[in-house]
Amino acid sequence: MFIATLVGIFKYNELPEEFGPFVQYKASLENKDIDDDEEIAILNIRGTESNHVLFLSSYENINQIKDELKQADAKVNQTTLKILEGHL
Repeated sequence: MFIATLVGIFKYNELPEEFGPFVQYKASLENKDIDDDEEIAILNIRGTESNHVLFLSSYENINQIKDELKQADAKVNQTTLKILEGHL
């Protein structure tokens, strides 16, 4: 199982360019329109070259995020978990 570590939480209009393709891909999977002020968490999946995107407004609680990551064979580290809980 991989460990997911928070890279940052960004508003869509402030998102670093390097994460744009990951965000666009996740939005297309979810058929989601992204507002400029949408809060987006970027998680790095340690041991891979992949990032996992979380549109924070899509989650009601941290367990939904844990379940999504479990499907990707990843779990979130404790520091990241606490930060994400503060943003939900």
